[in-house]
Amino acid sequence: MKSIISPMQSAMPSPTFLWRFKVTLFLIWGLICCKISWDSVMRMDANLRDLFLYEAFLYYNPLLLVTMMVWLWGVNLWVFLQSTVSYTKVFDLDQNHLTHKEIWKCSTWMTIIVPTSMTAYLYLYSHGEVSLAASQPVLLYIIVAVVLIFPFDIFYLSSRYFFLRTLLRIAFPLQPITFPDFFVADILTSMAKVFSDLERSVCRMVNRQVATIAWLEADSVCGSHSVAIPMVLVLPYIWRLLQCLRQYRDTKEKNCLFNALKYSTAVPVIFLSALKYHVLHEKWSTLYRPLWLLSSVINSLYSFYWDITRDWDLSGFSRIFKFNKSSVVSNMFYGRQWIYFWVIGTNFILRCSWTYKLSAHLRHNYLTVFAITLLEMWRRFQWIFFRVENEWNKISRSGVQLTEIPREEEKLLGSNIHDV
Repeated sequence: MKSIISPMQSAMPSPTFLWRFKVTLFLIWGLICCKISWDSVMRMDANLRDLFLYEAFLYYNPLLLVTMMVWLWGVNLWVFLQSTVSYTKVFDLDQNHLTHKEIWKCSTWMTIIVPTSMTAYLYLYSHGEVSLAASQPVLLYIIVAVVLIFPFDIFYLSSRYFFLRTLLRIAFPLQPITFPDFFVADILTSMAKVFSDLERSVCRMVNRQVATIAWLEADSVCGSHSVAIPMVLVLPYIWRLLQCLRQYRDTKEKNCLFNALKYSTAVPVIFLSALKYHVLHEKWSTLYRPLWLLSSVINSLYSFYWDITRDWDLSGFSRIFKFNKSSVVSNMFYGRQWIYFWVIGTNFILRCSWTYKLSAHLRHNYLTVFAITLLEMWRRFQWIFFRVENEWNKISRSGVQLTEIPREEEKLLGSNIHDV
């Protein structure tokens, strides 16, 4: 029987055409933003240009980094969809969870909105509209906050509230720890710099220092020597440490204490670095700097060891990257031994370089810190594949189906199922 296609259906553009059309518009928009931003920067006084770019960078780089992490998370979900890993069971997600396509849709809008606001900020400031320029990052931050807490059933309400509930459980680990709790908390440790820059940005907005030079004094309320910087940097590690202690209370597994010790090694790295601005230079050079270097080495090596032996479980590497069907991803990774050497090697290098970002006294090289933060997010992106599949391997070996476990029992599972 022949199918009947209406003239209206035959006239509709193909999905491929629509995709190419959207990509073309996206690229044109990107080029326009780059051109306007470049012209705006060139209009400024050469002596103030670098300082102004540093300030603009501070306001927008946290959201740009978050946008990149959302893109990468979409890639994670897409690869899991091609493989035998059931991430919905690992995270105990319902049927309303966001797919990789919806994640990418969110990240696309973020990619459009954040650079557009930054372009407007640069353009308005360079043309003398200082008050309007100062309002751009403030409006952007307000919009992001409103979208997250908007109470009406639009823009993925259930997913937004699941995320906010998870953040609340991370900040206050008063209940038994679930896999999504410590998984998200681990990702937040890779975004400690984002938290620190958000605090600096909000501080300047509250104190009306946006698009001014009031913040240039390092010892001011929002200056680069503020004690709030190390306090915010250390928060994700404190949250993870408390989670481990809570998990030990519930399971009595000694590995939870060793994991807590791992996160505690980040604390001296952060605070010893911050001491540079609050002690005499001679004392910093002879005492605190050697201690900072020692604590950095301990933190990097301990974290690397834990990634390989506990989070990933080297004994499970032969099972990693099994795919349901042949695809670009499966042909690239399945059975390729080099992928393991690559991941282990890059994880070691980036674990060591990540210490640079945690150190407040090295923050003045903001482009270098931004690059290292990007690399740390890439390391975390790689880590997610192995961590989630390791968890799925444990579930598969034990024969446990998360959907059949009562919720209270699931929360109190020992480390044989959910190894924090």
